[in-house]
Amino acid sequence: MSSLLTLRNTAVTTDTGGQLLQNVNLAVEPGQIISVIGPNGAGKSTLIRVMAGLQKTTLGEVETRSSLRIGYVPQKLVAPATLPITTQAFMQLHNRHGATSDLPLATLGIESLLNKPLLALSGGEMRRVLLARALIRKPQLLLLDEPTAGVDLIGQVEFYQLLGKIRDETGCAIVIVSHDLHFVMAATDRVLCLDQGLVCCHGAPEEVSHHPEYQALFGAGTEKAFAVFSHAMDGHQHVHVHAHPHGSDHIDAGESVHG
Repeated sequence: MSSLLTLRNTAVTTDTGGQLLQNVNLAVEPGQIISVIGPNGAGKSTLIRVMAGLQKTTLGEVETRSSLRIGYVPQKLVAPATLPITTQAFMQLHNRHGATSDLPLATLGIESLLNKPLLALSGGEMRRVLLARALIRKPQLLLLDEPTAGVDLIGQVEFYQLLGKIRDETGCAIVIVSHDLHFVMAATDRVLCLDQGLVCCHGAPEEVSHHPEYQALFGAGTEKAFAVFSHAMDGHQHVHVHAHPHGSDHIDAGESVHG
């Protein structure tokens, strides 16, 4: 198969009959950056967990390229108080083959954190550490669930610039869930918009931003800001916009190899 991962008519149903995902179809190609957007409760985190192999499906198929390497960054990792390890020790957990990313730790801003206790990391520091850990195994597919929640505006710009660098230097595909609509849509190749577990629209950012379903969810006129954010993504960071990050659910970290 040419695609790294393909979902066909995928559905996830709760034990009580609730529909978390319904009839989702998606193909992820090498080198793509795909944004998954939608309101709270739309099924975005469930979709990422399905792709990571951490969530069983009720219906449909999940097909992956043989021996696909997946890196996964959850919304949040709550380290147990009984886990008094350093950041460096945490980075080495489950790294059985001693693989290291070609990206220097300084690029990810965690070089100075390696000897720091994991429990002492701030939210932003933990997100950078989780990203670095996901990159250790040189994934072909990188899955990110709300990686910039709580990060300030300049930090968001720098993060999405970093994602572009990761994609360009490694060739991996990236699927990212985020509420930061303007940043994500300025830095992405394709957008998938979910609402109540259903894909309500998908395609190139410019197409999705004019779609009636998108505008019904997020408001008309947001497409006018894309040029401003695209300008910021090119390295001009003097953008005066107030971001509104939302809360996130508590899920566990993990990585998967399918095949």
